[in-house]
Amino acid sequence: MLSGKVVVITGSTSGIGLGTARAAMAQGAKVFLHGPTAAAVEAASIELGGVPGLAVDLVLPNAGTDIIEGALAAYGRIDAVVNNAGIFPRQTLADTDASFFDNMFAINARSPLMVAQRAVEAFKAQGGGGSIVNIGSVNAYAGAPNLVAYSMSKGALMTMTRNLANALAEDLIRVNQLNLGWILTETEKLIQRQEGRPDDWFTTVPRHVAPIGRLLGPDDVAKHVLFWASEQSAPVTGQVYEIVQAGFVGR
Repeated sequence: MLSGKVVVITGSTSGIGLGTARAAMAQGAKVFLHGPTAAAVEAASIELGGVPGLAVDLVLPNAGTDIIEGALAAYGRIDAVVNNAGIFPRQTLADTDASFFDNMFAINARSPLMVAQRAVEAFKAQGGGGSIVNIGSVNAYAGAPNLVAYSMSKGALMTMTRNLANALAEDLIRVNQLNLGWILTETEKLIQRQEGRPDDWFTTVPRHVAPIGRLLGPDDVAKHVLFWASEQSAPVTGQVYEIVQAGFVGR
């Protein structure tokens, strides 16, 4: 699906991003990594056979531009972008202050916009076409009480996806979003343990939450990401697609 294509993936040194990078390379894609630290990028690069990448804090205003410029310097073009990076610290309404909110939106909403802005410039310079996949969350529709700022940021991302899809359709640049449900990553395992669950909590998830008997993992998500990043999903744009095991509306 992506043989020979250049795919830029933010937050690709662990979890869903790293799983997506691995899956893209298995399809013959050329991957550009991004992570929060040089050590993380180096470790992921070594694991994947020496692919290029960039370490940059997404709080920085120029981070999005720097990531795309790094990919263009490495490969000379880009074909698809996956805005995967994000943070999800817990915080209730009572505990949310301006600094927490601003940091959440800088990383989860502003940085994907800035990545998209520079990517679109590159797509147009290449003659049009290209695909952007934004990784969102089902929390965008309301969200848990201790995820108020996070849920708002993913709601903003969802609006951005639809807005850009409409604005860029005539340039044949597609923008779609995957709203993820509960995904089992190493970070999620750690968070749930910190909140009091036993070490093996993920082995006893109720079947109404996980009908197949387990939570979805990064490799499961990667299959969907690559479909939407590739021409297999063309010409569809402006879609928000839920990655969940069972319908959640009304549950």
